[in-house]
Amino acid sequence: MKPDTTGAVRACVILASAGLLLAACGTPSTQATPGASVTAPASSTASTPAPSAAQPVTQKRCATSELSLSVGKPIQAKNGSGGYTVPLVYKNISSRTCDLYGVPGVDLLGPADPNGDTYHLPQIDNGAPRNSVDPGDSATADISVLPYSPGSNGSNGSTKWVPTTLKTIPPDQTTALTANWPEGLSVLRQDAATHPETYVNGILANP
Repeated sequence: MKPDTTGAVRACVILASAGLLLAACGTPSTQATPGASVTAPASSTASTPAPSAAQPVTQKRCATSELSLSVGKPIQAKNGSGGYTVPLVYKNISSRTCDLYGVPGVDLLGPADPNGDTYHLPQIDNGAPRNSVDPGDSATADISVLPYSPGSNGSNGSTKWVPTTLKTIPPDQTTALTANWPEGLSVLRQDAATHPETYVNGILANP
């Protein structure tokens, strides 16, 4: 009498329909064919985004070591105030283009005075908002000067003071440049004035 395999066959059919393969069912196990290629699953790694467009390069500030300083001849004001304009010319002596804008620091040094031998000039930021200077080119900051005049408004109680040296620190720098002050040009000391009439203006590109 042959053994009844109906139940076993039925169980194998059920397992096969569920995607399961059991050696116990008497079905030959599946062997990989030598040399057959195996397809790897698709990578789930996200693609690398393309690099963003390069940002515009901004020039670095002109360092003090990249500049030379000259003091121009005083120009008398045309408004009848008796004042003068003294140009400070900063020349780019480096081999690169650099930014030179803002208000430089300016000190006038001279003889002894009740207020001291150094006059720290006030600053007015009225220059170019941005200014690049090519090698060999220059930019200028003007000093507005009210000279000493005996008996004039604001000179009472003061003495004539003539600076000998100008010291200036370019914007964003810490090292100073020096030059001779125009010979004989006096400056009315207004160290404690609310609105002094001697001050340094912002840097402008040369015309």
